Amino acid sequence: MRRLEQSSGKLAQAAITRMDEQLPWYRAMPPENRSWIGLVAQAGIAAFTEWFRHPETPQAISTDVFGTAPRELTRAITLRQTVELVRTTIEVVEAAIDEVAAPGDESVLREALLVYAREIAFATAQVYAQAAEARGAWDARLESLVVNAVLSGEADEGAVSRAAALGWNSPEHVAVVLGNAPDGDSELTVEAIRRAARHAKLQVLTGVLGSRLVVVAGGSDDPLRAAKSLIGPFAPGPVVAGPIVGDLLSATRSAQAAAAGLRACAAWQDAPRPVLADDLLPERAMAGDPTARELLVEEIYRPLEEAGSALLETLSVYLEQASSLEGAARMLFVHPNTVRYRLRRVTDVTGWSPSDVRSAFTLRIALILGRLNDFGAQS
Repeated sequence: MRRLEQSSGKLAQAAITRMDEQLPWYRAMPPENRSWIGLVAQAGIAAFTEWFRHPETPQAISTDVFGTAPRELTRAITLRQTVELVRTTIEVVEAAIDEVAAPGDESVLREALLVYAREIAFATAQVYAQAAEARGAWDARLESLVVNAVLSGEADEGAVSRAAALGWNSPEHVAVVLGNAPDGDSELTVEAIRRAARHAKLQVLTGVLGSRLVVVAGGSDDPLRAAKSLIGPFAPGPVVAGPIVGDLLSATRSAQAAAAGLRACAAWQDAPRPVLADDLLPERAMAGDPTARELLVEEIYRPLEEAGSALLETLSVYLEQASSLEGAARMLFVHPNTVRYRLRRVTDVTGWSPSDVRSAFTLRIALILGRLNDFGAQS
């Protein structure tokens, strides 16, 4: 014990010298961090001395050794570098056993060092596991704040900064996907979303907010394809993808559209899963969504109005005549081919085909809202 205590300072210095010679990352570190690492090496040798004195007494090795350095050091050096630090220090002590041990006690000291090295290995793993768990819990809270800001319409530069700290690389195409969260551990759900996102090469910010599973997906210009690649972890029920926007700040618009679609999806029982929020415009409008009403008027009714009264009149009569070309032609006193041509023009102007049942419903709601809007303006 006396020989070991007397040699501890020299062993610590030898360990630091060897690290400086053999570990390039140690040489490249700032002086302050090298100083802390030197203290860790000294504490490790001192703790071994104390452990060797009373091997039967349980010792909190992680506190004795790693407690001498600040918590920030776990971020300055990696687990691999810490293993190299510990290995180098153990090798220095092992090489000095013949010199340090009293004659005849070399094997005793060597066996004690091997046992202690095992304890140090477990202690190292514990320190980094605790640090990883703390960072993981903090990252999860940070991610929930960002997702909640996007969903509530409060996303600002602070949310963008927090997202960047989580690894969000500001992709050009962003969409929000909403659905029901499954029962059970929300952390498992979030991890399942992340695995699906990695497989689909998407960036995601995700979280379970109440009964909803929210995913902010970046990296795809097709929101429906992105939603399909992430749909696995969602609970049964509708899954709605908001429109593509240009950045995280604009993702609030996509989130609001997806949330409105999720509320209105009950009105379209045969809706596909997932479904685009824009495909639910008529249900959203009837549920009171002002954005959906505005889109129907501005993207369908106004273009038809600007294209000429003949298109609006033909579409209106065609829908009233139960989508009958002949019936519409008789009411308009034109040839059925004229009706057919005008309906093709309606499709070209609006992107919605009057001959499709679902599209015809959307067009009818747009006509109703447009007329009501015009009537209100005249009043």
